[in-house]
Amino acid sequence: MTETESESPFDFAAHGNSAVARYLPRQAFYGDLASVVKRIVMESLDRRGIKVQSVEARPKDAASLSKKAAQPSESDPSMPKYPDPLAQITDLAGIRIITYFPGTLTEIDQLLQHEFDVVERSDKGAELVQEDRFGYQSVHYLVRISQQRAALPEYQRFGNSITEVQVRTILQHAWAEIEHDIQYKSASVIPTEIRRRFGSLAGMLEMADREFQAIQDEDRALAEEARARVEGGQLEDVEITPDSLKAFLDKRLGPDGRISDFSYDWEARLLKRLGFRTLEQVSKTIAEYDDDELSRIAEGSRQGQTTRFELMLLAGMGERYIDRHPWSSMAWFRDRHAVHLQEFRDAGAEIQDYDPRDDGTANSPSERPM
Repeated sequence: MTETESESPFDFAAHGNSAVARYLPRQAFYGDLASVVKRIVMESLDRRGIKVQSVEARPKDAASLSKKAAQPSESDPSMPKYPDPLAQITDLAGIRIITYFPGTLTEIDQLLQHEFDVVERSDKGAELVQEDRFGYQSVHYLVRISQQRAALPEYQRFGNSITEVQVRTILQHAWAEIEHDIQYKSASVIPTEIRRRFGSLAGMLEMADREFQAIQDEDRALAEEARARVEGGQLEDVEITPDSLKAFLDKRLGPDGRISDFSYDWEARLLKRLGFRTLEQVSKTIAEYDDDELSRIAEGSRQGQTTRFELMLLAGMGERYIDRHPWSSMAWFRDRHAVHLQEFRDAGAEIQDYDPRDDGTANSPSERPM
């Protein structure tokens, strides 16, 4: 080798292109690996009842790989950061888990530790602070298919292959997407005014994440308290929500696994439109009625939980229920329920005209059962 050849600068572009040429025949493999890891994660999330915004999977883009492989080494800028890109770049297969709340990050950490062999875990937010850089808060994992799964035929080909897993909240993800357009990376070179605004924005996002978490925690606490009060029969101050209503109807009418969350949301909104404020008022309205008997009178058979409940409200409020219902302007609705009221009367049921807007002090349901 001549002196000129030995002093020739390293061709970073050629190094990147070479990495891509070696990678492309294997790209489909990394796509399959990412899909498998995504499937395991999604099944585990479902099994544990963990709700997330999304789970994305992808093999690394060839252009992105070329750019990354062509990066110079920080310790020796004349040489590449990755002498053997396909062996040293660890995000050839990757998945991203986006959560709604910061608290879910801990649950996902436990999931990944249990379902995979975690090779490395890094908190990018902490690293950015140490390096005096702006950026998004997120946690990255390098994982392998667990040895137990890798022994199964469908997983054997993935063996010791690494997948990068990024986990972040939806607000952290918003920052990450916008960051692609931010030119400044080090706080030390940012103009003072821009630095101040960056700091304010980062603080706002972190505060918003914390507040969302606090709201979720309070919502869960209130729901648990409401369920406990319903179970104990203390209904006087229990606000009508889809969750508290479900607990009440499950206890009063028996559980019905066919009823969707949407149905309980609809019933809670209906009750508020009718004028109800607490479950105690609801309980007073339907107290003297047999849901099963009303259902058989009106429909000929035992209907679902919410249908039986609405028939009890109809009997307890009479025409007032029809007049205040969201569908009161529809002739078919008025006619159908007028027929039900007459059927109840013919069967000997006492039709009431309870008005929850009077706080239950007047026009309360009769003490006479049907």
